[in-house]
Amino acid sequence: MRAGFLSVDAGQREAAAALGIPAGRQFRRIVLPQAMRTIVPTAANEIVGLPKATSRVYVMALPELFHQVQVIYTRSGRVIPLLLVATAWYLALTTVLSVAQYYVERHFGRGTQRSLPPKPLQRLRAARRRA
Repeated sequence: MRAGFLSVDAGQREAAAALGIPAGRQFRRIVLPQAMRTIVPTAANEIVGLPKATSRVYVMALPELFHQVQVIYTRSGRVIPLLLVATAWYLALTTVLSVAQYYVERHFGRGTQRSLPPKPLQRLRAARRRA
């Protein structure tokens, strides 16, 4: 986060102050959106990586998803189906977080290009029209 805020040029704040914009509004409307372009990709990658990293914690027998699956298949003897369920949960969690990351990055990247690239659904609709 620190690097994101340091990446905003001090001239941005000086220009806003010269225009008479209050400090709170300077931060909200000028500094924060520019800093978020730098902060969001790395922070979101860390958040997406957290559920993946929890599968390594099962060695310590802490109550997390993979450990709970181990406890259940130890009782029931159904190893493969329960591991597939855990895999589906990990896949669902990381997919939802990755999609959210895509749209948040897209939102904060609005001012960097003249037109944003099409969303995945827009690409599918365009491909269907061509076919």
